[in-house]
Parts: sequence; C-alpha cells; structure tokens
Amino acid sequence: MKIRKAKDRDRGAVEHLLSANDLPVDGVEENFSNFIVAEDKGEIIGAVGLEKFGSVALLRSAVVLNKHRGSGVGRKLVEHILENAEKDGIEELFLLTTTAEDYFPRFGFARTTRSAVPAAVKASPEFQGACPDTALVMTRRIGAPAYRD
Repeated sequence: MKIRKAKDRDRGAVEHLLSANDLPVDGVEENFSNFIVAEDKGEIIGAVGLEKFGSVALLRSAVVLNKHRGSGVGRKLVEHILENAEKDGIEELFLLTTTAEDYFPRFGFARTTRSAVPAAVKASPEFQGACPDTALVMTRRIGAPAYRD
C-alpha cells in the first residue's frame, strides 16, 4: 500500500468510495488537487482531502474501504494530510463528523462549536448542508502536540 497525491483519474474512484460510505461528494471536484489517496495493487482503498481557506482548512472526505479498516490505512492518510497542511502553511484545521468523534482526538483534534469556525470554512459545501447540522465540529492547531494511543 502506498499513500500518494491524488491524480485526476482517481476522482471517480474516490467519489464512489465516499458515496458508498454515505459521505458527501459536494466540493470534491473543486478541491481534488488537495486530496491524497491510499492505493493497494492499483485499487484506491482510502482518501482524505483539504479545503483550504488561507491559513485555515477543512479536513474532509476521510474514508477507507471497509475491508481495509483497522489496518492503519486511515491513520497513515490522516498523518500524511496533517504533514501536507503544515508544509502548506495551514495554522488550524477543522472537520465535521457524524461517526468518528472518538477517532480524531488521537491526532490532536478536539471538539469545538460552530461559532468558533471561521466564516470562510462555514461557507464550504460541507458546512452549507452537505453534512448534517448534527455533525460534530472538531479543530486542531497545526504544530500542536497530538495525543497518540
């Protein structure tokens, strides 16, 4: 398995993986240049992306093919995207989740309120309805120590 920058030809596979896992595809096309994928034997088995808004970004579309969950693919994707965010000068990341509240704290993410989210991030498709209003908001400062279990 290798982690690499997503290529245009990967978008269909990533969107299919997201749809199959009830995750939104709104905004994927516009931000696909900021996605990375996990590939195994020519198959896209996971993905994660960023929507950048100056010095802040939305971590989005973190997904792993069911048969590869629990194998470290998701961890490697998130670690890699955090490294990319730091290299790109991102100071703070936000995410929305309905299912992974217990997963992201190991990477330094903590719950926050929607009112703490910058307006540019709130204007993203995910905040504007692609994710439900009940989704939990989490944040992480880049450069902050991450809790590892």
